[in-house]
Amino acid sequence: MTEIRKILHVEDDADIREITYLALAEFGGFEVMQCANGTDAIKNAAKFAPDLLLLDVMMPGLSGLETLVKLRRQDALADVPAIFMTSKDVTSKHHSDITECAAGAIQKPFDPVALPDQLRAIVAQAG
Repeated sequence: MTEIRKILHVEDDADIREITYLALAEFGGFEVMQCANGTDAIKNAAKFAPDLLLLDVMMPGLSGLETLVKLRRQDALADVPAIFMTSKDVTSKHHSDITECAAGAIQKPFDPVALPDQLRAIVAQAG
């Protein structure tokens, strides 16, 4: 697995987007592109060429899972690791369902300071 430098973050909640951006850019040193919905992510992700996809699970319109399926259809994104962010219990059956198509999941609310290292650890373990 290559080093994570660029993260595409898809989240419909503006407050969570802001906190996540600060965590990833300021604490993690990542270049971050944010999209408020799956449709915008699908249109813009390949141009950004992310090293990691970070997707909210529950969003209006396309869910995180539906968004990931569509992103995976783009050749440039087919093998980019994905991590879901969810307010659901990550130890539940729901967690096992989403991790079948992703490297892992982060429980909301999350610790902004710890988030960059959590993402690195999940990708390293999946890699």
